[in-house]
Amino acid sequence: MADISQPHPTSTANRALWISTVAFTLCFAVWTLFAIIGIRIKQELGLSEAEFGLLIGLPVLSGSLSRILLGIWTGRYGGRLVYTATMLSAAAATFLLSRATTYPEMLIAGLGVGLAGGSFAVGVAYVSPFFPPERQGTALGIFGAGNVGAAVTKFLAPFVLLAWGWQAVAEIWALALAVMAVMFWFTTGDDPEYRRRKLHGRAPKPFLQEFAPLKDPRVWRFSLYYFFAFGGFVALSLWLPRYLVGAYGFELETAGMLATAYSIPGGIFRAYGGVLSDRIGARTVMYLVFMVSAVATLILALPATPPFAIGPIVFVLAVFVLGFVMSLGKAAVFKHIAAYYPDSIGAVGGVVGMVGGLGGFVLPVAFGVLKDVTGLWSSCFLLLFFVVAVSLCWMHRTIRLTTPARAGASA
Repeated sequence: MADISQPHPTSTANRALWISTVAFTLCFAVWTLFAIIGIRIKQELGLSEAEFGLLIGLPVLSGSLSRILLGIWTGRYGGRLVYTATMLSAAAATFLLSRATTYPEMLIAGLGVGLAGGSFAVGVAYVSPFFPPERQGTALGIFGAGNVGAAVTKFLAPFVLLAWGWQAVAEIWALALAVMAVMFWFTTGDDPEYRRRKLHGRAPKPFLQEFAPLKDPRVWRFSLYYFFAFGGFVALSLWLPRYLVGAYGFELETAGMLATAYSIPGGIFRAYGGVLSDRIGARTVMYLVFMVSAVATLILALPATPPFAIGPIVFVLAVFVLGFVMSLGKAAVFKHIAAYYPDSIGAVGGVVGMVGGLGGFVLPVAFGVLKDVTGLWSSCFLLLFFVVAVSLCWMHRTIRLTTPARAGASA
């Protein structure tokens, strides 16, 4: 038997990473399913705007809230089991969605579909122990690149929907996720930390003790970072088509293509953010993210009226720069978590992931409210600037007052 007190062989670790990343890509594709099929469901059931908003938002909400428990269960029962069970549960809910005929039935199914988004906390806690600290940023950045699953759904689902109907989209996505769950179970093993605990007969820590790290203010500071980096990124992905049509008069097709182009690099650059965090330190990356974001959001917050108005070309360039640094920030946040909480990645990563996911749910609503109150499309970027400013000031003040406990991470 291999000595599991030592880091896993590179081939084993890499296999766990890449299979987990593919699995998360499919999970994310399922999680964002309502972005496409929800439009057809709205037409068929004659839903109001409020009912439609609840339908597409509920999976985001349940997926975000589930991340805490899923992260903790991963630490207690192992990522291989919890990841597989999560995918199978989400696949079953997605298949049942295809059989739903009433609005309440679809809402109940949507709660289960949201579990696919909760898989992020499982994957983070599962992948991290396979890699030494100096490589965890890179590994988690690659895993997080599974966010491109949203672009997969946006690109493929409309073709399936037009050919066979929205029910077929749900059935095919459910089947793909179920097959992935079976493949994951038979091609991966338990992570080194869980295997070590089983080998030595150590019982998991008491359940309530799993929440002990949440008393640390750093957890909530990192959560704010992720609220901006991930939540803000998701919110802009959803809001951009509406913004470009309303503020600049773009055709909906063009606005949708730009939003898709904005979403796809986000996953790829997240992987680069992990590499960068390992090389120069997560703290340095977060300083870069916040300073560039502050400048970009201030430019984008200029009201679209003379003499302040910026043209559509400048807008698109600035928002792509913002999306790029947000992607770096998503990876840097989880580099912090792996460095500071190696024994509580499931719980802490679950909370941080939950807050980030809630950002993707809350911010689009806030953007709409601000537009209604101020009449300014650019008011959403003023809100993002405020979040950036608070995050940067909190981070800088903490670093000045304390000595970093670990290299490569912020205080």
